[in-house]
This record gives sequence, C-alpha cells and structure tokens, in this order.
Amino acid sequence: MNISLLLQMAADTWPDRIGLVCDGRRWSYGALLRAARGAAQNLSINGCAHVALLDESSEAAAIALFGAALAGVPYVPLNYRLADTDLAALLERIAPACVVGDVDRVVRLGAEGGHTALSRADFVIAAEAAADTASGDEIEGEGIAAQIFTSGTTAAPKAALLRHSNLLSYILGTVEFCSAGEDEAALVCVPPYHIAGIAALLSSIYALRRIVLLPSFDPDDWLALVSSERVTNAFVVPTMLARIIGRIDAGVDADLSSLKAIAYGGGRMPLELVERALELFPDTQFTNAYGLTETSSTIALLGPEDHRLAHASGDPAVRARLGSVGQPLPTVELQIRDEEGRPLPAGERGEIYVRGEQVSGEYRGRSALDAEGWFPTRDAGWLDEDGYLFLAGRADDVIVRGGENISPGEIEDVLMSHPAIADAVAVGIPSAEWGEAVGVAVVVKPGQAAPGDDELRTLVRDRLRSSRVPEKIAVLDALPYNEMGKLLRREVRARFQQ
Repeated sequence: MNISLLLQMAADTWPDRIGLVCDGRRWSYGALLRAARGAAQNLSINGCAHVALLDESSEAAAIALFGAALAGVPYVPLNYRLADTDLAALLERIAPACVVGDVDRVVRLGAEGGHTALSRADFVIAAEAAADTASGDEIEGEGIAAQIFTSGTTAAPKAALLRHSNLLSYILGTVEFCSAGEDEAALVCVPPYHIAGIAALLSSIYALRRIVLLPSFDPDDWLALVSSERVTNAFVVPTMLARIIGRIDAGVDADLSSLKAIAYGGGRMPLELVERALELFPDTQFTNAYGLTETSSTIALLGPEDHRLAHASGDPAVRARLGSVGQPLPTVELQIRDEEGRPLPAGERGEIYVRGEQVSGEYRGRSALDAEGWFPTRDAGWLDEDGYLFLAGRADDVIVRGGENISPGEIEDVLMSHPAIADAVAVGIPSAEWGEAVGVAVVVKPGQAAPGDDELRTLVRDRLRSSRVPEKIAVLDALPYNEMGKLLRREVRARFQQ
C-alpha cells in the first residue's frame, strides 16, 4: 500500500469537505487529491530522484508529500533554517531533486546534481494545471515514502528512511477513518521537516479533520487562528505552550471555547507548565506524545484521563505520572535495557528499545535494527510498576562521575522545585578527579533574585546525594532550545568548556 491511499479515501468519501486552510485559501479533499495527481505527473516527467521541500508549511507540503507518493519517489522535507554549507551538502546527497520553495537559495548555493527548483506558488499552479490530464495511477518506487535528515551534532546528518508500510502502520493503528466531525479543525504549526508535521497531515486527513496551517509560529497568531477557525485540536511543543500561556496570562483576549484537545511533545515539558495548562484549560483534553523520526512518530501516550487523574491525585506515585510520557501504544513493544542489552525490571534506568511495524530504524545504506527487529532509541528512561514510561534524556547525556551514571533529569527536577528557578539543565563537564562532574545552568524567573550557589548545592544534596551536587553553576538569561523545543545541551557544555 501507499500513503496516497489516505488522501484517496478522504476524497472519495467526502470530496467537498474542506481539508486544508492556509493563508486564507481553503482546499477541499477533492481539490487536494487532484493537485497531488497533477504534481505526480509533473514529477514523473521531470525524472527526479527525490521531491524536496525547502519552505515553511503550506498547501505545497501536502501536495508534494502525496504527489511524491503517487510518483514513487521519496519526499524529503529540508530544514530551511540550516546554514548554507550544511544545506548545500544535503542537496548534493539527494540529487537530482525537484526542490519546492526557496528557489533563490537553491540557485545561490549552486548545489551540483541538476536540481529543478520551483517556488511554492509555481509548484502548486503547475500541479493544478496538470490535474485534468493526470492518470492518478501509483508508480512503483522503492517503497520509501519519506527521507528525513536527522540533526547532526558531531557528524553529518543521517538520512532516516520511512517506508509507506511504516507510516501506514502508525496511522491505521492509531486513527479511526472519518472519525472527525465536519466542524473539527486541527491547528498545525510544527515545521514540515519534522516527523510531527508529516504525522499531523496524515492523521488529520485520514480522520477527515480540517487542517489549519500556521506557517511560522507566533503565540498571538496561534491564538487568533484558534478563535477565527474555531480550532478543536492542536499540537504544540513545550516552548510554544509556554509562550501561549504567557500571552494569555498577559491579558491577550481570544475565544478558545472551541479547543477540545491539545497534544504536546518534542521536548521535556516542565511539570509546572503542565499544571498551569490544566488549570487554564479545565475542559480541554491533554495528551503527551513521545516518539522519534525512526519510529514514524508516536510510540507512547499519556492520555487525557491520565492527566486529570494525576493532577488531582494525592498519591505521589500517581501524581508523578504527569512527568511521564504515558504507556506504549498497543501496537508497539517497548523494553528498557542495560549497557549489555539485557532487559531491566521496572524502576531501573536504561536505554529505551522499541519494536513494531511502524518502527523503521532504517537509514540510507544501513539498518539500526538488531536481529530480532528491536530499535535502540538512544533515549534513556525507565518504566514504573504500571508500565508508565519516564524519560531521562538522551543516553549520551548521562553524566558519568567516577564510574557512576547520573541522570541529568533528576538534578533538573530538583532545581526546578526552587521557587525562583524558571528553567534548568544539568550536563557533564570535564573533571581531572572524577572524569566528569556536574555542571548546571539555571534561568531565574522575572522579578526574582538569583539564588546563591551554596543554596542550590544544598537543595540538590538534601534531595539527592553528594555525587549529584553541581561543581559549577551558571545563571543564564535563557537556555538554548531548537524550534521543536529540544534543549541543546551541547551548547551548554560548550559554554562551560569556554
């Protein structure tokens, strides 16, 4: 099967229902399918090996995704925020490609390989023009639906491959076809080059939910769109939710009565922020979604009922679940393993391994799956007795002090309990005595005085133990995050090394 099936089913069932809204223009499901078929015909004539998107979210992203699927070539959404040198290197790796979006930049970089570059508008116009003569047939390709470059920190980005079977397994296993009412609308504001952006398009189309695209996130624009489009569902990353709540607390007036559900993920969500959101939106259902590019998006969920029960509970174990990412999907197997690859019991920290049809674990030229199909996520975490998954950062982020493995998350949670601390991060720093020592950077809440180093050290020592006490402490104006809300620990480490 091919992911284009999802759009075909939506268009066959309800062709005139509005499927997508962007910059004031509205597209029916029938119109989207016709444009995708026109795009597929143009791509087949072009003879490109990939279809790349170098642009913000728009109707072109959806048309390119499904057009590429029908044409049998991989869809490659590129990070338009990359430096020129890095972007040029990626363009060379997918040559020859049809690149949709920033034509001037593609020409300026002069990437070798015979790329064809089209602006967003020209790509869409050409697709619509070709729709009347397009056959609509699927062309057999390699079975690769999308190729997504993972962010490289110490090496060149890896090209993660997601096959049609992986993405369809995720959608068919988690979304009920045509389950959304005609009044339901999902606000999508995550970048199109992130797996969450692709998953949002596929899941909403299969549910026949209207997609409202916000090309570039701004909290005031987000609030205005929720109000004007009567948005019912939204996905945000932690930094987005913090800025939205900040504007509401500042008195920005917006009608949010239509908002039924908010899903969040992509980074660590501070407990204080979750609790504030639950108080601010008492009638909204919250879901925490955890997943990776290589797993075709979500593999674990903390659902709405779990949120409300944990928030209201006096049981410390139940209340702690607000800091978890919930339980694995029924279609996914999950284990916590030690450094030798042996499964660990509940309560013990290790690396998260997953297995299932939606799990690709495949990169261009190699597979990361073991002989039994398990994928090592490189995320650290543990399961409680009831199967709730708690994350402890990347496995590489573990601080090894004198042979003892220390989770940064436990130190960060203690620091965040201080009433003056708005944000905190713990990293490993070089130590002649211990190999690594603990360094922490904190951000102070507006109007609060920065606590002294000794006060923070005492707080950590009293709640944990002496090995967790930070050797160095820095007070920063803000911690470095990327656009998906992931904390850039390497930048904090670099600051300490300087």
